[in-house]
Amino acid sequence: MQPIVLYGVPISLYTGRARSYLIKAGLPYREAPPTSAHFMETVLPKAGGRRSMPTVELPDGTVIRDSVAIVDHFEAVSGHGFSPGTPKQRIVSRPFDAIGAEGLLRPAMHYRWNFDAVQQEFVETHFEAIFPPGWSPSAGERMRNLREEALPALGVLPASIAAIEELYVGLLRRLEAHFADHPYLLGGRPCIGDFGMIGPLHGHLGRDPKPLSLMQAHALHAFRWVERMHRPEADIGEFDGYEEAYLADDAIPDTLVDILRQLAIDYVPETRAACETINAWLAEQEDLASGTTVERRVREDAVFDLAGTEVSVAAQPFRFYVLKRMQDEFEVLQEPERGAAAALLAACGMAELLDLKLTRDIGRRNNLEVWL
Repeated sequence: MQPIVLYGVPISLYTGRARSYLIKAGLPYREAPPTSAHFMETVLPKAGGRRSMPTVELPDGTVIRDSVAIVDHFEAVSGHGFSPGTPKQRIVSRPFDAIGAEGLLRPAMHYRWNFDAVQQEFVETHFEAIFPPGWSPSAGERMRNLREEALPALGVLPASIAAIEELYVGLLRRLEAHFADHPYLLGGRPCIGDFGMIGPLHGHLGRDPKPLSLMQAHALHAFRWVERMHRPEADIGEFDGYEEAYLADDAIPDTLVDILRQLAIDYVPETRAACETINAWLAEQEDLASGTTVERRVREDAVFDLAGTEVSVAAQPFRFYVLKRMQDEFEVLQEPERGAAAALLAACGMAELLDLKLTRDIGRRNNLEVWL
């Protein structure tokens, strides 16, 4: 049988989620950049015309665009093999998944684009693989354009850099404390949350020279987790006697709560601001038909407090498309599991996320996110 084709590149944040999942699931694949004539002529039309990474092409010709949809597909096929079966673990894996998709973009982009003296050649060499030879503008010009567009939209500005770095180093220290005791977020096998987090913590923050040096200086056990997430076996030999399973009795380590509490510092207020901004925009869209494609950004003025610094960022609906998975998991719980899950999210500083919802749901048609 032909292998799955994963269209992506090593430097891509979102490709990291899909690649790691394919490796851990034992699914044969080959990776290729989205530059070939076959991709442009056959794959791209099936991907909704959106040339984004990752995209997979299955042996039967089926095309799936976007890392969230790719993992959703293979989880459904496998019987949800990486989704914990107990309520608290199932709930707690979801904010990690959502934060991996949207909540670590500030440090990911800051440490990639604001350290040219250290890593410009590294990044530019990898960028050249994304575009076919002869494409205009050049890789260097595309890098400059992306930097000028992405950094302000994410709130990466001179006034906010100190807060971004302080929050990220704090996260590294908490990841280090957790992975010193546990191979993965919830024990001896990866969960959906691990695959979400590996995107930014590998594609940008665990490969680019500057953030890689930070991880190796402050969080060697977290660096081992990054390595572990790219090996087909469990790779937990240094954890003597540790089983390849989720922690027993629906246990949630205190170190995991500490990580989420750190991530909540900026993720929750940004989500609140984005929710208010997008809902205000939706209220103005009287003629927004069902099936309309969801744009990556709808407004540029979601204002929130970033650890003491007021920033204005782009409001991105996709954040809520991923976050809804946690909200849906919570809604199907019955007591006493619902109360225990609510208490856990409150301890993590994330209880508010259960109520931050858009007034219009988002679905998928023809490999694109659409308003329902």
